Amino acid sequence: MTTLAGPFAIAAVVLALGGALKAFEPGDTAHALRTLGVPAGRTLVRVGGAAEAILATAALVTGLPALVALVAVSYLMFAIVVFVALRSGRPISSCGCFGKADTPPSWVHIGIDLASAGVAAAAAFAATSEIALPDVVADQPLAGVPFLLLVAVGVGFVFLALTALPKTLAAMRALAR
Repeated sequence: MTTLAGPFAIAAVVLALGGALKAFEPGDTAHALRTLGVPAGRTLVRVGGAAEAILATAALVTGLPALVALVAVSYLMFAIVVFVALRSGRPISSCGCFGKADTPPSWVHIGIDLASAGVAAAAAFAATSEIALPDVVADQPLAGVPFLLLVAVGVGFVFLALTALPKTLAAMRALAR
């Protein structure tokens, strides 16, 4: 098992979760994309979200380098979209990354996207990368339960960093003024 297994699992689960939530609740993402001038309707966002969830799940389960590399590309594309949203000056209250959960575009979001892209790229190109979840769990003590719990905690922290942290930082800046 590689040291990238845990961070990659977190990145893949966040991507799968975000894709699934966008597939079920595409409105905020479609609105954010239209605000940026991208003609994206709810159906397109649903299909994209489903593809995102399937890609992330397949990469996590198989560990195939090509799929893992596509996870890296996905995160890099998200970082670009969030950067464009921040630089546009247009009022986008949520990028819709988690469906209805409010995820305002922020530099934190870009940082997490770039870190996730880096982890996935490193995992895709590492010569001895063993990141397929079934293989990782099989090598873990206690049937992999502690590993899976740590992944769940990591996913929770990323979710909070993308949803609550930007709003908290904005509130702190408002209070400082």
